[in-house]
Amino acid sequence: YKILEDLPGVGPAIASKLREIGFKTVESIATATVQEIKDAGIGEATAEKIIEAARKSIAITFVRGDELIKLRSNVRRLTTGCTAMDKLLSGGIETQSLTEFYGEFGTGKSQLCQQLCVTVQLPLEKGGLDGGALYIDTENTFRTDRIMQIAPQFGLDPEEALRRIVFAEAYTSSHQMMLLENS
Repeated sequence: YKILEDLPGVGPAIASKLREIGFKTVESIATATVQEIKDAGIGEATAEKIIEAARKSIAITFVRGDELIKLRSNVRRLTTGCTAMDKLLSGGIETQSLTEFYGEFGTGKSQLCQQLCVTVQLPLEKGGLDGGALYIDTENTFRTDRIMQIAPQFGLDPEEALRRIVFAEAYTSSHQMMLLENS
C-alpha cells in the first residue's frame, strides 16, 4: 500500500477524515491505536480492520547487530555550540534522527535552533556538518539579526550564513506538513 485509499475499507471520505486528524501515511495508521482512529469518527470494527490491514502492508525489518554498526557508521553529531550541552547529548545532536526541544516560553528553544542554523554550517572538524538549514518557523521567532550576531562568534560571515538558511513560516500544522512534504 502506498496511500490511505489503498487500505481496505478506506475510501475518499474516511481518508479525508484520517488526514484531518493527522494520519497521512499508511505507516502512521499501522502504529495508531483503535481509539485514535475512532477519533476521526470511524467505528471501532472498521478502525480495527484498517489498522490490521496497514500493519500487514508495511515492511517490518530486523537488523543484526553487526549490520546496525554499519548503518550507524554514517551518523554524525552536530555541535550545539555549547560544550556542556554537547557533553549532555554525548557529543552533540545526532543526525538521521529527530531531536525535540520543549520547555516554557523564554527558555531558549528558538535561540538554540537559530544557533544550530549556524553551527550546521561549520566544517566537520569544528563540530559542524558543512551544510545548511531549513528553518520552518511556527511561532514567528526566527530573527535574521540574531543569525547576524551568532555567525561571527563561530568565525562565519553573517551574510553567507544567512544565504545557507532556507526559511518558511508555517501558520498551521497542516501548513507545516505541506512545507515539509514540498521541501
